[in-house]
Amino acid sequence: MSLAVVYSRGRTGIEAPLVTVEVHVSNGLPALNIVGLPEAAVKESKDRVRGALINSHFEFPFQRITINLAPADLPKEGGRFDLAIALGILAASGQIPKDKLAEYECIGELSLGGELRPIPGALPVAIHCRNASRRLILPVGCAHEAALINDAQLIPAENLLQVCAHLTGQCLISSSIASLDREASSFDIDFADVHGQFHVKRAFEIAAAGAHNILLLGPPGTGKSMLAARLPTILPELTEQQAQETAAIASISDQGLDVSRWRQPPFRAPHHTASAAALVGGGSNPKPGEISLSHHGALFLDELPEFDRKVLEVLREPLETGHITISRANRQADFPARFQLIAAMNPCPCGYLGDASGRCRCTSEQVARYRNRISGPLLDRIDMHLEVPRVPVEVLRKGSKEGEESSLDIRKRVIAARLIAFNRQGKTNSELYAKEVKAFCELTEAGHMLLEQALEKLGLSHRAYHRILKLARTIADLADAKTIEITHLSEAISYRKLDRTR
Repeated sequence: MSLAVVYSRGRTGIEAPLVTVEVHVSNGLPALNIVGLPEAAVKESKDRVRGALINSHFEFPFQRITINLAPADLPKEGGRFDLAIALGILAASGQIPKDKLAEYECIGELSLGGELRPIPGALPVAIHCRNASRRLILPVGCAHEAALINDAQLIPAENLLQVCAHLTGQCLISSSIASLDREASSFDIDFADVHGQFHVKRAFEIAAAGAHNILLLGPPGTGKSMLAARLPTILPELTEQQAQETAAIASISDQGLDVSRWRQPPFRAPHHTASAAALVGGGSNPKPGEISLSHHGALFLDELPEFDRKVLEVLREPLETGHITISRANRQADFPARFQLIAAMNPCPCGYLGDASGRCRCTSEQVARYRNRISGPLLDRIDMHLEVPRVPVEVLRKGSKEGEESSLDIRKRVIAARLIAFNRQGKTNSELYAKEVKAFCELTEAGHMLLEQALEKLGLSHRAYHRILKLARTIADLADAKTIEITHLSEAISYRKLDRTR
């Protein structure tokens, strides 16, 4: 029977569903048909496969060839099925044995000369292939990325001839992959570069320890962007599971995955002209946006009011849920988006409201109109609102008398606080649900009275109530305190600056 079955993997969001490539060679007029909802790049694979087989000195059967990509209702895109199609044709025509194909899964795009070219999304393929207990044949260019998955059985090949020699047992391909040097968490920037601004550095330490969102408010040139850029220097390295989730998103994106830095939390800073699709993801074949690319890391939005209001509003749901679902007419993709939002803005249109220089001439209406570009519901989801004043010239020139603390020292305290939180609840404080807030953020009677007074005077929402409790829990963890004291709660309430003007 001239039927061969080869296993491969498609792509849906960050998932890699199994695709069974069935190849049938029969008598009739020479033709090659691909069925199973193939897109243009998949349809063109017949020409690439024909050239690769002939130039690799195989015989291309001049018969009727039917290739079915199952399941038929799953859209197939890209050149990832080229290798599986080529092996199916060779097996169905009797040029390589069929019996071993069931042990493998194959991905890779073929050149006309038979070389294997890398494809995006190799990491999710390696994860699913490992779970299916099969070995994965893939291009050498994808090997280091797929090797991030422990226990994955990988067969990295350079060309079609190597794969066929391995399957026939003539020359087995070594499954060992040379380890790639991975960079330790080293940075050219440091919090010690920032003179003064001790209360802002303290706020960043709290934000990093609990993965809380923070909004910086201050005149131009006070160091808002400089401080935000240094947040990654105090964030802990990702756990292996977190790193795999983040790497899987980067793997399917257009930017690709930097294997040497895969344990470092991502830091994304899109320009304020970014569209909603660029921020949350989209396209006819949905791809991850900036919020997903910053999963388990930080998303920095500079000049926040300059973003289109509709673009900012799409952040509201993922800030709460930690994921984004993109629906299209024929498909739906779900991407994780558990990111930490860092935003910066000027206090008024000219930027100098409250500055000691007294240069601001904005009216109260202009200031209100400018700040109203950020909706109340979005502002309510930001845990900390922080004013960043201008640093005195003397401090700027000489530095502070107490000296500037390095990122390494701050990072040690952040890691210790996160360890306390993970030992207690298995997640960061910002991820606690309402029921968990009650269990882990208990207050004394005096604390309840203080918080209730703050809610009444500031007009805070119930969401803000829970966010203050989670923030106070992080402050207590940094102090290695088992319970939330009045001082911890008072500091947490003090970070709701913008609520005082409402």
